[in-house]
Amino acid sequence: AATSIRAARRRWRSAGARCPVGSLSRPVIMSPAISTGDRVLPAGGREATVGNALLDVRDLGKYFELSPRLGGHFLRGRRVLHAVDGVSFQIEKGQTLALVGESGCGKTTLARLVMRLVEPSFGAVFFSGRDVLGLDRSGVRWLRREMQIVFQDPYSSLNPRKTIEQIVGLPLKVHRIGTRAERRKRVTELLEMVGLEPAHMRRYPHEFSGGQRQRIAIARALAVSPSLVIADEPVSSLDVSIQAQVLNLLQALQRELALTYLFISHDLNVVELMSDKVAVMHAGKIVELGTTSEVFGEPMHPYTRALLASVPSLESPGVLPLLEGELISPINPGPGCRFRSRCPLATAECARQDPELETRARGHMVACIHV
Repeated sequence: AATSIRAARRRWRSAGARCPVGSLSRPVIMSPAISTGDRVLPAGGREATVGNALLDVRDLGKYFELSPRLGGHFLRGRRVLHAVDGVSFQIEKGQTLALVGESGCGKTTLARLVMRLVEPSFGAVFFSGRDVLGLDRSGVRWLRREMQIVFQDPYSSLNPRKTIEQIVGLPLKVHRIGTRAERRKRVTELLEMVGLEPAHMRRYPHEFSGGQRQRIAIARALAVSPSLVIADEPVSSLDVSIQAQVLNLLQALQRELALTYLFISHDLNVVELMSDKVAVMHAGKIVELGTTSEVFGEPMHPYTRALLASVPSLESPGVLPLLEGELISPINPGPGCRFRSRCPLATAECARQDPELETRARGHMVACIHV
């Protein structure tokens, strides 16, 4: 990890000066309508996913129309936030795909779209060959058993008024699985599986440490034996030593239960440890997608190189390189690359052309016209 990060840092420093921000100024245009009547799904339309992919996401997006009122004043024009904009990827059975990027780039929103906790503005999601967005009420109930999520904050994701037995057993009760005695036995098995004692069942969340709470959250997610677990920054709020315990637990559970993970994180060292493939997300779009060794060993997109170069390392002390320039607002972003205002490779063409995610080598995909 340290070698690939040092190499990325050298590449970023030698990339040269940025183009003047003034030459890359974004034209002021209104966002396209949220309606997706003019959008075309990738080849295959609404057909079921093929191959060994458990999850198949195609051109998925979510736009939020904002109120015209701000600070007591009414703003002119339509304001649309492009939270997720045309994201596509696949996760094979038993695989871990890591989703990385800065805070606010749309990672959690994308996870909620996949689980259908938030309805998308456009796109398609296929899970085990079934169209997730076309499921009826009974189909959504099936989906809730097959997909589970571990939230970022173990302090707010557990109900403080419920005992651990009630928290972990709630999915079993909701899905009407087993009798009361059978559910209690299952909760005991789950707690032992994540390294807790059966005697902990009668306790409340405030009686546990952060790492223990996250273990409880993992046990709850596994209660109904899901095929896919979405881990939304599951260790970001934990101490480093506790992080290692939780990550080792997640890896052991994946091997034992043949789980598939969508792992969301901004910690690149954790991502390199946990993932088989990495998708780098910036401003609602995936800008690079490939195997972990490819993305960390040979990063192509300037944003990926900047992320790797900014990782602190004891072996490379000194001032870390910074991304200069202002972020392009996700509200009515207009045409062009959304990284252009901070990119050392940017030209005037970047303000006119919106780069597509294209395969460059051995399945390694990147969205940049200069790579």
